[in-house]
Amino acid sequence: MAGVPEAIESAKQCSIRIIPGVEISAMYSPSDGIGAEEPVHILAYYGCLGPAKPQELDRFLGSIRDGRYTRAKGMLLKLRSLDMPMELEDVCTIAGDGVAPGRLHVARAMVEAGYVENIRQAFSRYLYDGGPAYATGNEPAGESVVQLVCRNGGVAVLAHPWALKNPVAVIKDLKAAGLHGIEVYRSDGKLSGLSDLADTYGLLKIGGSDYHGRDDKDEPDVGSVDLPVLAVSGFLDAAQPIWHNATKEILANITERAPNGSKGLQRTNSAKDLCNLRLLSSDLEVTDSTEVEVLQTELSDVVLSN
Repeated sequence: MAGVPEAIESAKQCSIRIIPGVEISAMYSPSDGIGAEEPVHILAYYGCLGPAKPQELDRFLGSIRDGRYTRAKGMLLKLRSLDMPMELEDVCTIAGDGVAPGRLHVARAMVEAGYVENIRQAFSRYLYDGGPAYATGNEPAGESVVQLVCRNGGVAVLAHPWALKNPVAVIKDLKAAGLHGIEVYRSDGKLSGLSDLADTYGLLKIGGSDYHGRDDKDEPDVGSVDLPVLAVSGFLDAAQPIWHNATKEILANITERAPNGSKGLQRTNSAKDLCNLRLLSSDLEVTDSTEVEVLQTELSDVVLSN
């Protein structure tokens, strides 16, 4: 989520509202023990100030990033056995400084090495979920990801469920863990066929392009999904109280009482968080104006330092 602050700043110039989010890779194991485990992708959508417990989320994502190196090594070993040898250093160079390598970077390395014609071919032949060069890293359980997102004031959504082998079981178990919604609207303009399943489990219906910057003409563009206005409205209606509570928790941490018990506040260097407070009126949707007045009073003593 390192690019979120920059995105928010840039969006201000274009009158665009950014909803901070992240897609988290996980593994699903059937609760009844019947059937094979499979990868699931959980989307987390947050309010303007981000997750309520950013340190917890950072540690969680950090563990997944570390596992991506293990995963990349596993994919390269499988590709080597398929007579497509490559070096991890080359994949990491493609990924960029400080970026954990993923399947996209392995795919780009395959294109550069001449093993495949394009990235789409790399995925469709070798790197797809369960493919001959697919490997896992340090992916957490899908239920634990959903619980983490909910615990941190986010809206948890299952991405592209139509790609799952057993979507009914996955949706049922993730709903029990706190899942808020599933993607139903696809970039090709078709409904996924899971709309009735969303109704059955009382889940929000949203959609996304699943754009990953693959530089592939066959990959959907950003903004390629047409969402019904009522779907967007329903998502925001459900998200508002969740983000409201998360924002209040963040503010409670920012406005922590001084150690001596006085009414004054500790100084904070969280300038960006505090500057975002001007968005409170839109995020909090407070019916009692005294709540905002109290927050403004408590924040009056905070000194910012970059």
